[in-house]
Amino acid sequence: MQEIINKIDWDKSSLVPVVAQDFESKEVLMLAYMDKEALSLTLQTKKAHYFSRSKQRIWMKGESSGNIQNVKDIFIDCDNDTLLIMIEQVGSAACHTGRKSCFFTKLESDEIISEVDETVISHYSIIDQLYHVIQERKSVDPKSSYVASLLHKGENSYLKKIVEEAGEFCFAVKDNDEKEIIYEAADLAFHTLVALGDKNINPDRIKQELARRFGLSGIEEKNSRSEK
Repeated sequence: MQEIINKIDWDKSSLVPVVAQDFESKEVLMLAYMDKEALSLTLQTKKAHYFSRSKQRIWMKGESSGNIQNVKDIFIDCDNDTLLIMIEQVGSAACHTGRKSCFFTKLESDEIISEVDETVISHYSIIDQLYHVIQERKSVDPKSSYVASLLHKGENSYLKKIVEEAGEFCFAVKDNDEKEIIYEAADLAFHTLVALGDKNINPDRIKQELARRFGLSGIEEKNSRSEK
């Protein structure tokens, strides 16, 4: 297997772009990236594994939605730095938006050419759904979207809202008002997600950091930061 992996020119980058294509219809479904470990897992399991640049970790396609990709064949390009994988798409969608393909918007007209399968979206947590919506709102008219308007005004706009919502959350806790605590916590979480979205930091990385800290005492965690 190592001999196969070494065929790729890794000197150009630790990640290689991977085009996923339906092995029957030949429709291009998505573009992703693999590092050596993701490719190794793909070769071993015959299920597509990718390296997520936003999550900064390896993930198996369909690990949340169940829409896995069974790998039928893998091709390497003439420069040895790009892969084409022929896959059998399990389920109706390859895209996290619930569409069959990630390529559903016409560049010049913004026309959407495919429908959403709501059952796919339901497999993702509300945090993941919100994050992806925030990413999509970056390119829309600020007049038509609250998120777009915040991002259009710049980071001072949403940072001001985060400070404001944090203060209101603290007051709600101080007042011991359960309904307001939940409401203000949701506002704080939402605007924090806007900030993460603007910086292209997937909330999965926050989960990873919390997982890293799990089991560490507060003192140990503080010491680990001071040593850096």
